[in-house]
Amino acid sequence: MTSRSADICTLCTDDGISNNAITWCTECEVFLCTDCEKHHKRSKASKEHSTMRTVDYRNLPQFMQETSNRCKDHDKKYELYCSFHSCPCCIQCIASKHQKCQDLKPLDDILKDFKSSAAVPLLKKDLTDLRESFKEVMRHLRDKIKTIDIQKSKCIQEVRTTRKLLNNYFDKLEREILDDLESQHSKLASDMQALVQQMENRAKRVHQMQEDFSTMTKYATELQTYIGLREIEKTTSQEAKYLDELESGCQLNDMEITVSSTVKSVLQDVKSLGNISVKLLTKSFQTKTGRKDQAQHLVPMVHGIEQIKPSLLNSLSVPNGESLKLITSQMLPDGTLLLFHYKKNSMIQYNSDGTFMKELMTFKEQPYDVCFVKDNTVAVTLYRATKVLLVDVEKNKLIKTIKLAHDCYGVSSDGEVMVISHKEARKIIILNLKDMSEEILEGIRVHRISLFKGYIYGTYYYEDRVDCYRITGELLWTFTHEDIYQPEGIAVDMNGFVYITSCGKDRIVVLSSDGKTSRTVLCKEDGILEPYAIDINKELGTMLVACCVDKKGSAFIFKI
Repeated sequence: MTSRSADICTLCTDDGISNNAITWCTECEVFLCTDCEKHHKRSKASKEHSTMRTVDYRNLPQFMQETSNRCKDHDKKYELYCSFHSCPCCIQCIASKHQKCQDLKPLDDILKDFKSSAAVPLLKKDLTDLRESFKEVMRHLRDKIKTIDIQKSKCIQEVRTTRKLLNNYFDKLEREILDDLESQHSKLASDMQALVQQMENRAKRVHQMQEDFSTMTKYATELQTYIGLREIEKTTSQEAKYLDELESGCQLNDMEITVSSTVKSVLQDVKSLGNISVKLLTKSFQTKTGRKDQAQHLVPMVHGIEQIKPSLLNSLSVPNGESLKLITSQMLPDGTLLLFHYKKNSMIQYNSDGTFMKELMTFKEQPYDVCFVKDNTVAVTLYRATKVLLVDVEKNKLIKTIKLAHDCYGVSSDGEVMVISHKEARKIIILNLKDMSEEILEGIRVHRISLFKGYIYGTYYYEDRVDCYRITGELLWTFTHEDIYQPEGIAVDMNGFVYITSCGKDRIVVLSSDGKTSRTVLCKEDGILEPYAIDINKELGTMLVACCVDKKGSAFIFKI
């Protein structure tokens, strides 16, 4: 790559001429002067190339200027992308490094409109959250320094009050205890100040990343943006991990003095006026560290899949002795439950203990799936009507109808975007809830879906499989197993474990977040018959399983 100091035309330099460059060609990766740029635009081979002003090029972070669209090992243009290794590759790379890689895609497909994809705002939010977390920790530490200064003053006052009562006898002991106090305070304040300084340095690095991010999204090419995002994600993950480790292991100290209980009565036996102790306190600050490495690298240590043992809390109390045939379900944040009656096309609300509350609205078309969006709003897919309804559950009122150009199947939301599956067309629609703009992920064929920390998990009923995709559309893994037969419902708990309803086997199966291991946790002996829908309240740690059978009490609430 051309160095940052280069500002003359690359082509002219080859001819021994030094002309000032005005543009940079992102395809040819050369600087161009005014004359060369004209020829460059007229040439059939290069007239479609993208160029940028040299001043804009120099505003890019250094590592982006050093990003090339050619393979550094083989000096050939990148043409493919390997999802397994998460890297671009040239044709020669396939023979040398990617012979066994199955999921190779054209790089142009990966980079198409990448700067406008969901990954960009997600990383922007992570950077903002990370910087705010550093600010919060530094604020707390500075407050703590002020607190121990106050505590020091209180300790001094208590020491001197005691001294007055004990007169000259304790002069020597007083000096010893104050010296000890001063030493302990100095060390404590110094340690905290050092931690503050460390926070400031890391916060500055996050701030610099924000500036690089802003410049990158404004001036960089799609490839530079893609590779730049990976570099920023890597650094962001490191800083997020640092905050997680600080959050889990940081113990902040207070100071106090313990005065001997025998000081006033047995002066002749007193060897010390007291002692300074540093009391360990649990942290009282909270941090926001984004998506924990966009899937699973920075998640806290949790129990293994073998420890997952759901216990039954309640089963549904069916009103008027009628039977229910349930096709979908949803647990709201307050613990109440929404279920959909297949025969009536109606939405029913239950208390968290399984007791019937009320019947809400009835739909003209057949519902397929439901998900919580935010506040009191849920989204309901009407797949034969090719539309999604936004419903205020508290007011039992239709808020908005979203018309789509295809049948609607599974739906899931994180409050910022909504993902909707269409299995026949092999696509997923990503709907931005702020401006209702759409992004389409092609080639994905799933029924029900679950969106969690930037990853899309889906079941495909007819091929007995479970898939995991990045929100950018890259397939990460596919899972099949003899226990997963005619899978329908899918949900993810707070630790990233994936729960599947195996409708044809009357089982609930749990997968690890990497799709490598599985375990059946509920079966027919637990009352699970044709389980059709499943949902998890991540905050409460409860799971709702709805069965598509005509019987009383065909939905169950478990503690997981």
